[in-house]
Amino acid sequence: MLTKIREKAQGAFAWGILIVICVPFALWGIQNYLDTGEEAPVASVGDKDFFQRDVNRAYEQYSQNLQGMTIDEQSLKAQALEKLIKDEVLLQHVHAKGLVTSDDTAREFIQSLAYFQVDGKFDDKRYKTMLNLQKMSSGEFVNRIKNALIMEQFQRSIIDSSFATKYDVESFFKIQNQQRDVDYVTINMQKPAEQPSDDEVTAYYQQHQDLYQTPEQVSVEYIELSLDDIAKTIAVTDDKLKAYYEEQKDQYTTAERRKISHILFAINDKTDEKTALEKALKAQKELANKDFAALAAEVSDDKLTAKTGGDLGLFNVGVMEKSFEDAASALKLGEVSNPVKSAFGYHLIKVTELMPGETKSFDSVKNEVTKAYQKAQAENTFYESGETLTEMSYENPDNLKTVADALGATIKKSAMFTKEKGDGIATDDKVRSAAFTEEVLHGNNSTPIELGADRLVVLRLLEHKSAAARELKDVKSEIVAVLQADKASRQAIEKARQIKARLQAGESVQTVAAENKLQVNTIAGLTRTKEDVPFALSQAIFKAAKPVAGKPTVFITALPAGEQVVVSLSKVTEGVMTEDDKKQMDLATKNIAKAFGQTEFNALINSLQADADVSVTAPK
Repeated sequence: MLTKIREKAQGAFAWGILIVICVPFALWGIQNYLDTGEEAPVASVGDKDFFQRDVNRAYEQYSQNLQGMTIDEQSLKAQALEKLIKDEVLLQHVHAKGLVTSDDTAREFIQSLAYFQVDGKFDDKRYKTMLNLQKMSSGEFVNRIKNALIMEQFQRSIIDSSFATKYDVESFFKIQNQQRDVDYVTINMQKPAEQPSDDEVTAYYQQHQDLYQTPEQVSVEYIELSLDDIAKTIAVTDDKLKAYYEEQKDQYTTAERRKISHILFAINDKTDEKTALEKALKAQKELANKDFAALAAEVSDDKLTAKTGGDLGLFNVGVMEKSFEDAASALKLGEVSNPVKSAFGYHLIKVTELMPGETKSFDSVKNEVTKAYQKAQAENTFYESGETLTEMSYENPDNLKTVADALGATIKKSAMFTKEKGDGIATDDKVRSAAFTEEVLHGNNSTPIELGADRLVVLRLLEHKSAAARELKDVKSEIVAVLQADKASRQAIEKARQIKARLQAGESVQTVAAENKLQVNTIAGLTRTKEDVPFALSQAIFKAAKPVAGKPTVFITALPAGEQVVVSLSKVTEGVMTEDDKKQMDLATKNIAKAFGQTEFNALINSLQADADVSVTAPK
């Protein structure tokens, strides 16, 4: 179970785990900047209350996951609140069922998380630092992980126990492989000849001023911690650098490169050990007058490598038997070994390429060693400074000067930027997302923002410009284009409706298309995977009702660019399983069963939520 969690972490609670692990500074453990003693909850599940700050933090995580996409803030906050409620309903249910997991299991899971690892190993100092930054004890964190694990265990018990029958799978392929015969015509939008009047333009502008605004903008001041910047301040001496060089010498060493070939004389049912050795000794003498590669091609029992002159490629210790490796390691370039016995038989081994290993001298890599040493020494300072930055920016939410003075850091300033675009530090999506959160817009410091593993930023609002309406004269050409496109769309829709009505009355597609100077596209046996049909059109065709009583199904669908397509669906042929489908039966059965299980789990959560004591007020 733990392995599945670690590999997929896709349960109902997994989002919560990612919040606590991937956004360690921002979401759990640090309370809201404002005094919330009298704050009313926005939702309750039994005795558990959720406040606006909980929704805001969940919203921040959602919005970070959806960076680059157009999202509606209120809709996303509603989704975030719904997710918090569903997770709490599930948590209370699994506790009521008495499901538990051990502390050891939770600790094993925590130690496996890359976030708490350094050089592939769990780092206790990093773990404790992260918990300190969240104002959370190890026991509290372990308890949250235990809750998450039992929620995942419950979900998997439902999903993994679901199954699909042979009938389910066959029905799926029948639908998937269904074929449809269609005729269709496409009505493109035609740009109107006449321009819209000034009154039409003005009316549209007044009704849609929200569409013609300069975007909301902010500028921020910020403190940035950088491991590289801290590293540059670390004083070095030759003695310290040389000691570090000796500790890390493997990093500056190039391993020996040794390429080998062999001729094998196999010991098997037909050839005993004595005979194989005699063959090897004879071949060894022949090498005095014969090329090794040519002889390998003639006599080697390793037929695969014989084709390439016995070439075994680069020699790697630990692959062959010790006797073989010892002999191959002792040879000089071009030298051939005496017969060497292995479990396969006797070998003649030759080194065909040899590049000795080399350790770069201290002087030649001094600059590289200096940077590595400084960075290694700076790591503790970086984490300690990060803790100070987090604590003091939280304790002094109305300014950055206090923490800047404590750290000896410079407060930097950005130019104005929008939610979608910025320069300098605002080129980073995380910075722009944080700058427009409610906490920052209301004058508080942001929660620390991790820009990679070695950069940390806290920012606060410097200047805020709300979205403002653009003047009509500046947007008139845009409005004219919109009005013309709208008129063209309405004309295309009207023509499509007229054509549909005529087809439903029994006229042929060819006749109606000819009168309207349109091309008829005829496809017999259209499948869902046919790629030369627009995706939106294919979807509409396969969603359409089957023809009844020999009469085609006629419908209209729109394409993304605004074209209207009138389709006449004349025939539906049920699909059959192909030989390739039969080869995929196991995978299809597994995936369909999983889909059934997920549906069953979602239905259960909805049922539990309906029965739970849940009260909600609209989040702000």
